[in-house]
Amino acid sequence: MGLEFLPPFVPYNFLALSEEMSAYRSSRFVVLPVPYDSTTSYKAGAREGPRAIIEASRQLEDWDHELQQETCRMGIHTLPELEPHAGGPQAMAERVAQVCDRLAKDGKTLALLGGEHSVSPGAVRSLKQVYPDLSVLYLDAHGDMREEYQGTPFSHACAARRVRELCPLVMVGVRSMSSEEWSFVKRESVPVVFWERGTSPQEGLDIALTHLSSRVYISVDLDVLDPSVMPAVGTPEPGGMGWWDLLFLLRGVAERKRVVGFDVTELCPREGPSSCAYVAAKLVYKMMGYATLSGS
Repeated sequence: MGLEFLPPFVPYNFLALSEEMSAYRSSRFVVLPVPYDSTTSYKAGAREGPRAIIEASRQLEDWDHELQQETCRMGIHTLPELEPHAGGPQAMAERVAQVCDRLAKDGKTLALLGGEHSVSPGAVRSLKQVYPDLSVLYLDAHGDMREEYQGTPFSHACAARRVRELCPLVMVGVRSMSSEEWSFVKRESVPVVFWERGTSPQEGLDIALTHLSSRVYISVDLDVLDPSVMPAVGTPEPGGMGWWDLLFLLRGVAERKRVVGFDVTELCPREGPSSCAYVAAKLVYKMMGYATLSGS
């Protein structure tokens, strides 16, 4: 019996796209799920995030009202989950870099789904080789600027420090950091927008645009959002950005810069309602849409 006699199937990929709209060769975007959280220091479970995001995405509408387009028509290919490396976070970052190197050379726009934030430096290192003028917009409630944490310099708490060793970095949304991190960002003049009472999205955008280069990688830890919007994270921090604040910033950057890749990390599904996975999936799709704007 040929397949033409079988009932229709729902594809298991981001947005449940048909083969025509999800083939690797013709897709502009490639989704890389990285279910890894070996250095988690508070609530574990971020390894379950990528699968939850893909599952929730299958309920999204293809049409983006804000952008007046079906972004998926540009093609979204979903890779299988990247197997965790038992050798530790440095080895895992190397594994991420190997995959991202191929995607970047093929001209794909990376959409990495974490997992914990320690996977991001691997993606940045790979893209930096293809785009020498790369800079990073790093959105996080925490500084992530420690030299080492719990015995490793490749912890999720060191991710921004490792990224900055690779290329210029701008941090927005920070509400918590150690004295070590504070001393480092002051000494090295790292541009950081602390999300405090009265901070406006426009302020964050202005500072980001001042320091970012023409090609940008965007790294989003979902705890940059306020816990009232996104409670399903491993290390929630009160006083964060709202949904519309975050979208304003992301669109503003994408309109003026070329977004060559991004990640959305630290979704911990068990720590919040199932709606959080939907919010994360919606954010991923919005970021794809913004990457198609004029600055891209």
